[in-house]
Amino acid sequence: MRTVLRSLAELSMTAGLVLAMFVGYLSWGTGEYTHRQQGDLHSELERRWNATQTRKLAASGPRRGREAAVPVAEAGQAYALIRVPKFGSSYRYAVVEGVGTADLRKGPGHYPGTAGPGQVGNMAIAGHRTTYGGPFERNGELARGDEILIDTAATTFVYRVTHRIVVRPGRTDVTAPVPGKPGRRPKKAMLTLTTCHPKFSAAYRLVVFAELAGRRARTAAA
Repeated sequence: MRTVLRSLAELSMTAGLVLAMFVGYLSWGTGEYTHRQQGDLHSELERRWNATQTRKLAASGPRRGREAAVPVAEAGQAYALIRVPKFGSSYRYAVVEGVGTADLRKGPGHYPGTAGPGQVGNMAIAGHRTTYGGPFERNGELARGDEILIDTAATTFVYRVTHRIVVRPGRTDVTAPVPGKPGRRPKKAMLTLTTCHPKFSAAYRLVVFAELAGRRARTAAA
């Protein structure tokens, strides 16, 4: 009996160690991958934005300095920048185009076909909550009135949180042009952030809704 108990205790300790190592990989290992990818994406955005500004400076006439309504990016490429002042000045994630597995490992992903920054409609973005850097880990802290900033080449779009809900994964209507009302024509610019809920589970989705409150010229610091 002692031998059996000793063996069970050793097995439990081994299993606990393996589990701890696995959790460590999920939090650190995947996060390190995303950190490297984000560095590349930020550099990609800067190159594209600098090229856009150079083209504008070379242009002439009344349209000089005007920005295209929607950023252009292929699947997996950097699309825009998301910042949340409530989470501190270091919170800056490059958003990629696409929400596939490979896309979301790089950072938050823009749902293809949804509105672009500042556009009338619903700009929807998905992101991991715990693994791969957990860009949306603190989304449960967002409350009415909190700002979410979306940066493009020349403009910062300011959205303010209106509310948040928890839904089943099948509730894809939250990313509709009018969230929760598929088929209805939108009349305002909205932003929706989706992530898993609760942490370390995909049983539900935490959804944060926001509306466009203003826009301003993007500064170099952004």
